[in-house]
Amino acid sequence: MGNKCKVLHIVFGQSTLGSLKLSLRELGIENEEKVLCFSDIFSVGPIWKLHDEVGLKQRLDWFRTRFISEDDYFKVDYEKDFIKTKGIVCNAPEETPIFLWAGDNSHEQTGVRYVLYLLKKKRNNIILINTTKAYHEQFNSSDIVYSPINTGGISPEKLRSIYEKNKAKTPISTEDRKKLYLEWELLAEAQDVLRIWENGEVHCVDEDFYDQFIIKKAQKLHIHQKYRDFMKSARLVGEVIGHLEQYLGDEFIEYRVRHLINTGTFEIEGVPKAMRFYSIKLRS
Repeated sequence: MGNKCKVLHIVFGQSTLGSLKLSLRELGIENEEKVLCFSDIFSVGPIWKLHDEVGLKQRLDWFRTRFISEDDYFKVDYEKDFIKTKGIVCNAPEETPIFLWAGDNSHEQTGVRYVLYLLKKKRNNIILINTTKAYHEQFNSSDIVYSPINTGGISPEKLRSIYEKNKAKTPISTEDRKKLYLEWELLAEAQDVLRIWENGEVHCVDEDFYDQFIIKKAQKLHIHQKYRDFMKSARLVGEVIGHLEQYLGDEFIEYRVRHLINTGTFEIEGVPKAMRFYSIKLRS
């Protein structure tokens, strides 16, 4: 982390990383407070024993065989990035305060539980900033209510305001830390590959949980056509993502679209080597 690092911030996703770095720069503390990012989506893919090498291998294999990445991220950089980030977390000096940034979604909340498991034997002060709650308290009014689906949906200016109001927040208690890392242990014993946030908890659901939702969105898009015709798969994926109340990422939705092609629900035109290369329509 560097000798000058006085505070470590841990976030989940490149969008949040960029916004928080900008916020710290505007506060003039970017050289003292470092931001560490897990470039992952913890709501999807297996997390069985992810704290061990065998679990990371299973997760990597799952992504490589199911997700399409034009830049070959899962083949080239994912494992290296994950191991590096995990190592920095595990080796953080115990005198360094750690801020965990997470909204009310299964991606970030699963990530929080994972990090607290990695830190279960460390004595760092850990401050959890619930960005969903903080956003509602600071920016929503009676006539304007907006709920960012994840921390990456919050502007740098508002993240800066949230940090200024929460930086003196009391660290998580020993009891709450234990509760959360024990929840990780339960999640990491399951073989599920899809998780949602419901009633304040992470819940495992079947892989096909959103398949009918995808089909309904395709039906809606077809209604707006003069006649049922092919549409770019990216158009459908965007429609689904735009109406989801969960944060899953477009790779998972596109993977399920390709599954529905394989089962005969959709017809395909083009080659599914990337979303922009093929179109789909519901089979008549």
